[in-house]
Amino acid sequence: MRSRTTGALAALAVTAAVSLSACGGGGNAADGTTELKLLTPIFEGESGKQVLEEELLPQFEKENPGVTVSVDYTDYGSLNEKLTTSIASGLVPDVMMMGVGWIEGFADKGVLQGLGEFGIDYDELSDEVTAEVLDAGMWEDELYAVPIMLDTRIGIARKDLLAEAGFDEPPADWEEMREYAVALTERDGDKLQQAGLDVMTLDPRQMFEVLLFSNGGSLFNDDLSAPAFNSPEGVEALQYVVDLVREDRVEDIGYSSADVDTYPVVNGRAAMMIGHNDVWVKAQASNPKVAEQLVPFMVDGTEEAMFHGGTLVAMSARSQEKEAAAALLEFLTSAEASLAASEQRGNVPARTELLESDYVQSNPMVQFAMENLDKAHPEGGVPEWLEIRGDFAAAVEAALLGQKTPQEALDDLAADAQAAMDRS
Repeated sequence: MRSRTTGALAALAVTAAVSLSACGGGGNAADGTTELKLLTPIFEGESGKQVLEEELLPQFEKENPGVTVSVDYTDYGSLNEKLTTSIASGLVPDVMMMGVGWIEGFADKGVLQGLGEFGIDYDELSDEVTAEVLDAGMWEDELYAVPIMLDTRIGIARKDLLAEAGFDEPPADWEEMREYAVALTERDGDKLQQAGLDVMTLDPRQMFEVLLFSNGGSLFNDDLSAPAFNSPEGVEALQYVVDLVREDRVEDIGYSSADVDTYPVVNGRAAMMIGHNDVWVKAQASNPKVAEQLVPFMVDGTEEAMFHGGTLVAMSARSQEKEAAAALLEFLTSAEASLAASEQRGNVPARTELLESDYVQSNPMVQFAMENLDKAHPEGGVPEWLEIRGDFAAAVEAALLGQKTPQEALDDLAADAQAAMDRS
């Protein structure tokens, strides 16, 4: 079990929490019923609302007579501001969903309730949730949140395009990935027609993290006192992608972005990518024949590794209805709710027992991710992570543009991260 510790807004939020939050969101209504308030960045849209409010919550309320749940929907882009506002107003939701890397900061400042006293502990859950995933809910040897679903970043290749180039299998390691990427790149004159390896569609931070982890690197040192992403392993990881773009020209800067509607590997503009496991669901929706050609692979520098994000469920330390809030947390992280949430978004269930479910077995990306969760690495680690993470994209882009060497880009980023950590 690893001890984990999570920005400018987050720091503001958690500071405000200590001084201003006085009570939880829910409470006892005049009729004696207990109302819990739930904040969620998932179950979005009409389909998500239907799953949550017409399928899941009625079951919870049936199993817990006298308890009702009111839902406040947001998205991940607005979640931090939403939490900041609710904490500053003293109306923290009883139960809230957060991303990987968020728990450390809010737990460190006392916003979140430790779950051990409610019988929800790490050792018991480790039989049902992979340790590498469960760690994302930890801070200072205490469990504060339980994952409901995951999203992973893995290697993805087009079997048909590999075959055209004479490759029978996806690349086994970094050396082969570079060899394949060069061979699969197609240009008409200087104009790129097919990227050999798409590294632009994924968020630059997450793309770098996949390479960092697969090269044996980590974001922070063991005692979480200093950044470690500018280690020789990190510099080599960033140099690898800089060489792919600037020397091998397997993809041009600006060829794709995290905002594209269709992944280049789906519409034939790329042969491979480091990408999100939702690619298969999106391909199924737009071009099922292409979906059949997609094959996942593990990115392997010195070790097989992938990045995992996800959504965790936590409860407020200020809730006036902690027993009911704990029951809702356990319900929302149950196998049934985890499966429903994952199906709605095309993501990876957190419960290992769901590996054999029809949903997982019918989605090759999700199945591959679940089978390799022991190689998954979460981001975060320190309470200042939400502040630090926003600077990664500019550092990676500065290296890709040749404005800084990878060592310079990561050293400058590490200096800023250390300053943020020292301010706390």
